[in-house]
Amino acid sequence: MMSEPFLLSRALLQFDSDDDDLLNELSAAAWTADGHLWVSSDEYLSIERLTDLGGMVYGEHTAFAVGDLLTLQNAEDEIDIEGMSYSAPYLWFTGSHSYKRSKPKGKDFQRLAQIKCDANRFTLGRIPLLGGALHRTCSHPDHPDQVIHGACLSASSSGNALTEALKGDEHIGQIVASQLPSKDNGLDIEGLVVGPVDPDSPGVQRVLLGLRGPVLRGWAMLIDIVVEELTPGELSLRPVAEDGRPYRKHFLNLNGLGIRELCLRGDDLIVLGGPTMALEGEMRLFRIPDIFERTTDSLLDQPDEIEVLFDLPFTVGSDHAEGLALVPCLGDPEALMIIYDSPNSVRRVAANAILMDVFRLSQ
Repeated sequence: MMSEPFLLSRALLQFDSDDDDLLNELSAAAWTADGHLWVSSDEYLSIERLTDLGGMVYGEHTAFAVGDLLTLQNAEDEIDIEGMSYSAPYLWFTGSHSYKRSKPKGKDFQRLAQIKCDANRFTLGRIPLLGGALHRTCSHPDHPDQVIHGACLSASSSGNALTEALKGDEHIGQIVASQLPSKDNGLDIEGLVVGPVDPDSPGVQRVLLGLRGPVLRGWAMLIDIVVEELTPGELSLRPVAEDGRPYRKHFLNLNGLGIRELCLRGDDLIVLGGPTMALEGEMRLFRIPDIFERTTDSLLDQPDEIEVLFDLPFTVGSDHAEGLALVPCLGDPEALMIIYDSPNSVRRVAANAILMDVFRLSQ
């Protein structure tokens, strides 16, 4: 049975910039046990670090340019970072992997015929995180004689190894191959979580990607992959499905919503569901227990497979929830911080500071 949302606190995020493309476009978040909150703007080419200053205030802003830490396609295109997850010793992130359609300007509807591709959007990568900083290369904290690297999935100017594999998929292959823009129910990755490390295969990791689109007859999708770094700086996909595909699929009944973000709470997956394409509407949180026990394609629609937690307060035109991070708050070691894109103006309490919400997940 769905519970009522319990707003535990608000968190104040203080930046050293008052740029609207940063404070009004935050799209992903992760928290690390050293007291750092890592966030990103979908308009930036960097990852931002904020430090816990106490009293639910995060500040001492430091920016890390992604292009200094791994190889991007170019230095101009936005990455459109939409998902972030920490699994020691790496901070993982993903671009949206989406194409975009131009917006009309004034009465110029011809712009709606223009479809663009920002090559950096096809970035799925991990960056070593040690000592509270991101590194291009460094020694592994548990194996000092081993050098670890910033690395990303092999990509080109129009896709990567994952999108190439998905073009042959029986469910969404035609959509991916057609380069349908994300706001038209095209491919749009907006969530990422990383599974636990296998001690017998420390260089191999399982990754779940949540799709805002396409949504198929009301069913949202998780893409389930396993990656490894065979060449320094380059991630590869392993075959994981019975037919040799380098991905598995999990179809989720989110009542017609797409996936807007993911995070892990123990063995359970927390899913932020929200409108797909450019629709406005309520956003809902779900819990899927023991997600990494699923090792084949699956469909989840029963109460014991996917539990509705609560709906977020809804405001038309603002407060689009896009980031999730579990943070300690008022004695709760795993409260849920919500990061908002297009935040309501009342959250902007200073030119360089903005308020986010922190909810209790369990009583």
